[in-house]
Amino acid sequence: MTSTFTDLHERAATRETFTHLYDIITSRQNILLAFRTIKSNEGSQTPGTDGKTITDMKKLTDDELVALVQHTLKLYRPKKVRRTFIEKDNGKWRPLGIPCMVDRLIQQCCKQVLEPIAEAHFYMHSYGFRPLRSTHHAMARAQYLVNIVRMHYVVDIDIKGFFDNVNHTLLIKQCWNMGIRDKKVLRIISKMLKAEIEGEGIPSRGTPQGGILSPLLSGIVLHDLDMWVARQWEIFEAHHAYKWNSHKYAALRLSGLKEGYIVRYADDFKIFCPDAKSAQKWFHAVRLYLKDRLKLDISPEKSQIVNLRKRPSEFLGFTIRAAKKGNNRVAHTGVTDKKKQQIKKETRARIQQLRLSPTSRNAILFNSFVLGLHNYFRRATHVSTAFSRLAYDLRAYTYNRLKSVATYAHPANPPPTYTKFYRTSYRTFQVAGVYLYPLANVKMTVNKSFNQQLNPFTAAGRRLIHQKLKGHIVTEIIALMNANIIGRSVEYLDNRISRYSMRSGKCEIIGMFLVAMDVHCHHVLPSHLGGSDKYSNLRILHKDVHKLIHATQNQTIEQLMTKLGLTAKMVDTVNKYRSHCKLEPIQFPVHE
Repeated sequence: MTSTFTDLHERAATRETFTHLYDIITSRQNILLAFRTIKSNEGSQTPGTDGKTITDMKKLTDDELVALVQHTLKLYRPKKVRRTFIEKDNGKWRPLGIPCMVDRLIQQCCKQVLEPIAEAHFYMHSYGFRPLRSTHHAMARAQYLVNIVRMHYVVDIDIKGFFDNVNHTLLIKQCWNMGIRDKKVLRIISKMLKAEIEGEGIPSRGTPQGGILSPLLSGIVLHDLDMWVARQWEIFEAHHAYKWNSHKYAALRLSGLKEGYIVRYADDFKIFCPDAKSAQKWFHAVRLYLKDRLKLDISPEKSQIVNLRKRPSEFLGFTIRAAKKGNNRVAHTGVTDKKKQQIKKETRARIQQLRLSPTSRNAILFNSFVLGLHNYFRRATHVSTAFSRLAYDLRAYTYNRLKSVATYAHPANPPPTYTKFYRTSYRTFQVAGVYLYPLANVKMTVNKSFNQQLNPFTAAGRRLIHQKLKGHIVTEIIALMNANIIGRSVEYLDNRISRYSMRSGKCEIIGMFLVAMDVHCHHVLPSHLGGSDKYSNLRILHKDVHKLIHATQNQTIEQLMTKLGLTAKMVDTVNKYRSHCKLEPIQFPVHE
């Protein structure tokens, strides 16, 4: 489907309209891609109101799956949505709507086709729920505006119950204005929005959180806000003459327009301004725009104007403040008090779990939790101070709970994964042979802005993505640590992660970077032939390469060889591993 998505994106970039999207959505290739995508999602094991999960769909053949989706969409009526609640950081409860599995699959089919079109329209500085973008990119943009553009006043707007109050009629019109003009598809979207919620009835507004398509639809709603703000300053064409592009904003300032730059992550956004007067203008203008144009209200008690020179503003779990440095102001970022309390609470719960069940599995999960925190907050300029204080506050609690089930000392001969991320100068506990990662040991990493050339829907963008994949190795290691592999020894689990880290996340035969769900760990000498879980006996492979090593059926071997496109040298390596497994070598090429 890559060429199809690229074509949609290119045509949308030239503002073409689309009236035949239904055929693409219901195509065999798109349906199978959607199934593969949601199959790897943990949420696919969560049942809807019909009690079915992805396991039930796995029993179907490809033809049966495609026929099911195509038949369901002919006279589409979504099944009831299951209502559930999750606790928010502030102690309140966020409602989630869990669609049935077939409806989730249909939403994924729609998302795959609509996303390339929407991405061609979306504003460059919106970062929430978009491919390759993250909270860190939103923070990097905020820091840039404080440090370089010297925007030291922030308009903080909190939309009251955004996801529950999206206007359905307006959303369909916004899809139409974006070029999505296939009436069959628009009817499907409308029916998804009005799917009955179990125990509550048919909603008249809102996009239910928990649906696969909801984040994209929410982005379409607030895209109008992004462009309205940008057109009033950032992309406004100056009427006063200027020679260089860098002089554009100096010319704009002569016009008396209100200066402001929006940074948005989902429904959480800020407008950065140079002074209090501009901030006041933006505050009231945005409030009225949301009310009159998007039919949304703001929360008065949470919406405010903040002078960053005097006090910090909170954004995505970080604090940001314009601190004095010489004759200038620079962005100082840290961890919010609310997030610190949440980290303390979660750390205590995990320490208690270790005390009650001091297993290697729980120790690895604790390490994954700590590494995840460090990976997220290390972009803050004052992260070291924040986490040193957290560790100090939890020091007595941790020691008293673990002293009876673990040893406390400087790590002796720690595994490669430990030394890759942490110094050994910190004393730490060793639980069931696993050294716990120290909460205090985190070092700040420079936060980099998003490269706007990165795009999964263009050939040039995909080349850049492949070059940058190695930067995501920490994220994949966290996912590997969270994987539940029943019956494996701690030596295997630890060496598997160490081997992946040492190989920079690449398959040891084809050299391809592997995301966690594609990682298989091969025993050179199989366990049933006496092979151990030692580091030297393990190899990190793509799952299809691993299948090829153990394959015995000629048809399976031919299919995998065709799919992988191995060179003669790669086949020789595969045959070397097959010989250790007492299997016949593969001939290259398969077809003479």
